Amino acid sequence: MSPIAESSECLIRVLELLISMERKYIFVMGGVMSGVGKGVTTSSIGAIMKGRGYNVTALKIDPYVNVDAGTMNPTEHGEVFVLNDGDETDQDIGNYERFIGITLSRDNYMTTGRVYESVIHRERNLEYGGKCVQVVPHIPLEVIDRIIRASNKAKADITVVEIGGTVGEYENILFLEAIRLMKIKYPDDILTVMVSYVPMPNKIGEMKTKPTQHAVRTVNGAGIQPDIIIARSEIPMDAKRKEKISLFCNVSEECVISAPDVETVYEVPLNFERDNLSRIILKKLGLKPKSTDLKEWRTLVEKIKNVNEKVKIGIVGKYFGTGDFVLSDAYISVIEAIKHASYKAEVKAEIDWINSEIFEKEPKKIENLKEYHGIIVPGGFGSRGIEGKISTIKFCRENKIPYFGLCYGMQLMIVEFARNILKLKDAHTTEIDRKTKNPVIDIMLEQKKNLKDNNYGATMRLGAYPANLKKGTIAHKAYGKEKISERHRHRWEVNPRYINKIEKAGLVFSGKSPNRKLMEIAELPKSEHPFFLGTQFHPEFKSSPFESHPLFYEFIKAAKNKATA
Repeated sequence: MSPIAESSECLIRVLELLISMERKYIFVMGGVMSGVGKGVTTSSIGAIMKGRGYNVTALKIDPYVNVDAGTMNPTEHGEVFVLNDGDETDQDIGNYERFIGITLSRDNYMTTGRVYESVIHRERNLEYGGKCVQVVPHIPLEVIDRIIRASNKAKADITVVEIGGTVGEYENILFLEAIRLMKIKYPDDILTVMVSYVPMPNKIGEMKTKPTQHAVRTVNGAGIQPDIIIARSEIPMDAKRKEKISLFCNVSEECVISAPDVETVYEVPLNFERDNLSRIILKKLGLKPKSTDLKEWRTLVEKIKNVNEKVKIGIVGKYFGTGDFVLSDAYISVIEAIKHASYKAEVKAEIDWINSEIFEKEPKKIENLKEYHGIIVPGGFGSRGIEGKISTIKFCRENKIPYFGLCYGMQLMIVEFARNILKLKDAHTTEIDRKTKNPVIDIMLEQKKNLKDNNYGATMRLGAYPANLKKGTIAHKAYGKEKISERHRHRWEVNPRYINKIEKAGLVFSGKSPNRKLMEIAELPKSEHPFFLGTQFHPEFKSSPFESHPLFYEFIKAAKNKATA
């Protein structure tokens, strides 16, 4: 048998897996430019189809050669979102969980690196029976296999798959090939959606559809015709522009969905339904119509829009700058968790980005923190800006400003407390100072070899770990239970040698691992401070618009009390 015949036979076998499953697949691609909302679109499609009564799951395909998102630069790629199983993923996975109300796993995330790694591993294990392994069809077939596996695991009626990048890039062409192969074999089960930007240049004064036309022609060159076009723009699209996109992009006018800028991303599902997107999807996929229920979303958006009371929250970090611009995506889950808590507390959070390095260069500016009702020091790595963060924590502790430390923010809280309360002036984390005489934060023993060998990828304490809460503490009151599970992403821990000293000095470790060796939550008693609490884990990863994380809610309540005091 020739290589071509072998490839065709392999292709048929894989695609036949789809025939008996009666599952539907929606692929979301990006046209014109990145950053226009493919992730929110994917999440919103999932939300409205779930609102129709269907079981939905979602996947993200990243075109990067990185095996996972853990080693990607946050100022270039955005936040690393961690799942319960410890997989380090793209920030859009967080959107899927928040919008659709599902818990995902590593099966729901793939990268070019992960796909190639798997194919090479299988080839080395002779799983291809000694055949020639080719980029086409074996890479697209591996992609298809992973999509099917995730859909089967979730027992999903509908699987929504986001293709990272923009059509026309070399990086995602093999993923588009996977869509083409699936669409050819089972056209009634595959739907393709393009999210395309429709600019409106100030000097011209009208929306221009030509970039979208070119994007569609580009994806046509890959053998794919979009079934639906989501037209992203500053304002709602008029009938004339819809007609033009329909005519030149070969889609019906009803399949051109207007997606203007909105006050909150949680309004997007409602906007989609105003253009009857779920009805169109059901019709094209041959699914039985079901009544839609987005009452929960309408109530949420109404609450967001009617809030008048404000709290001012400062996020003190360093992953902000990208050239002359600020990349809030580096902390997107933190931002959303703040918003979720604010919705529940019926306040509007005004968030400011504060680069911690400014307090190192101009120490007097620390007084500016008095303007805020709450301060957060989020997670991070490295030494840049660290003394500015420690100064921030000290100022919040001494001036009774509600403070919430996340991961690194808790570790530096311990450093600050040791320096200024225990009077251990050289106290530090060994992440920054390996020679400190008082390593109050130290590396986990099992990680020391990884660091020595420069093995950094996926080597941290990752994913969900249990903790027990101490009764009578802020944390225990917030959760309302004694046992919790939260997601982690770190290597360094509170050094056991200093725990007794720290506790005797007044800082309470209100959350500990079941074996009591790992400190998960630290706080000052409410009698001493309105809210001074840090977590070794990342609570932001488990917050949603309909279920605010309890610790973020307690933090925002403390900020609200300060604002009204």
